[in-house]
Amino acid sequence: MKEQKRKIAFVIVRYGKDINGGAEVHCKMLAERLTEKYQVEVLTTCVKDYKEGTNVYPIGEEKINGVLVRRFKASPLSAQTIKKPLGINLRSIRTSLYKKHLLAPIANIFPIWNWTKKYNLYSYKKNVFYSPSLFSYIKKHKDEYDVFIPFTIDFPMVYYTVHYVPEKSLVIPTMHYQRAAFHPLLTETFTKAAYIGFNTQAEEKLAENIFGKRMSPHGIISVGTEIVPPADWEHTSIKYNLPQEYILYVGRIDKDKLDSIFQYFLAYKNLYKDSQLKLVLVGGLFVPPFKHPDIIYTGFVEESEKTSIIEHAKIILNPSRNESLSLILLETLSLKKAMLANGKCNVMKEHFKKSNHAIQIYHTPKDFISTLHELETSETLRKEMGEKGEKYVKENYDWSIIINRLITQIENISKQNS
Repeated sequence: MKEQKRKIAFVIVRYGKDINGGAEVHCKMLAERLTEKYQVEVLTTCVKDYKEGTNVYPIGEEKINGVLVRRFKASPLSAQTIKKPLGINLRSIRTSLYKKHLLAPIANIFPIWNWTKKYNLYSYKKNVFYSPSLFSYIKKHKDEYDVFIPFTIDFPMVYYTVHYVPEKSLVIPTMHYQRAAFHPLLTETFTKAAYIGFNTQAEEKLAENIFGKRMSPHGIISVGTEIVPPADWEHTSIKYNLPQEYILYVGRIDKDKLDSIFQYFLAYKNLYKDSQLKLVLVGGLFVPPFKHPDIIYTGFVEESEKTSIIEHAKIILNPSRNESLSLILLETLSLKKAMLANGKCNVMKEHFKKSNHAIQIYHTPKDFISTLHELETSETLRKEMGEKGEKYVKENYDWSIIINRLITQIENISKQNS
């Protein structure tokens, strides 16, 4: 008799063929690679746009590449007032203690901070992805699943999954230095989950410095990369009106991700007036566009078109200060392209060092301008970085390594609960 496969559920805010957020793509790549070994489901909301928070997808089930997707309506509470405990803001207190290197020692003695739990829960309940029906499903059906894998601490899914089924929760937090990391309710999550899987050592170290020695068992799982064959370049370049020479940003176009990149780029162009470089941005717009003749927006593109656009870029940019890994970095290095990244992001500093400078980083406008000029004018440097980058990804982000780590933890959790 054939042995029945274990049943696992990924829990994430959005999921679909046309969803291209970093955590969502990360989740999709892991889920689809586990379908041969497990019964894989995804529990998610009907929301498509995280800014609008509107339920766009229909409630119910859909099969995507062997993964059963269950969608639930998001029903956040309206923005009404709630009486806040007088003079107490635990998130601010925790942030302040972290900056003074005191949070971890205190967390070793007092691991859980739930003194203002009612108020803190309200902050989750008014989030656009808050879905009582999804969380009720987890609570009601938890015995049907061997492991739940909730994604990203930015939203309520991680907290509620661990709250209802801590012993079966394998958390992938995708965290960075951000307000959400100091949410007091996460002290429950990070000490009660069965396992926490980080993307990088920098992310893991950040969590250890926040939650201390009482944090749940944890380690590096990470993710690999998926390169779709490129679309025809001539057709793609005409379709999006792409220039001959450009630097490229790929991802969500919003203030947090872009940092000061427009100002830095225009300062560069003002100094090096002979430069033919233009700035191309690929991805969904979540802020009004910064209009300039040297700045081009493509909007959402197909994966094959994205590959082609990356291949023909001179340099790829990652200006975000907040990354837990950076999928576009893995794609860039896999395609042997040069990347310039924000050195104020600890994860990017880690990639810079571990890859033997397969990427370059900047900390100031002056750094950005000088490094970009060196990259623009030296084909030798770009080629050298490309060779190092391909080697770095193969040695550290091969899918066989990633999936074996994940399967090991799924099996460990399943056996502990059998």
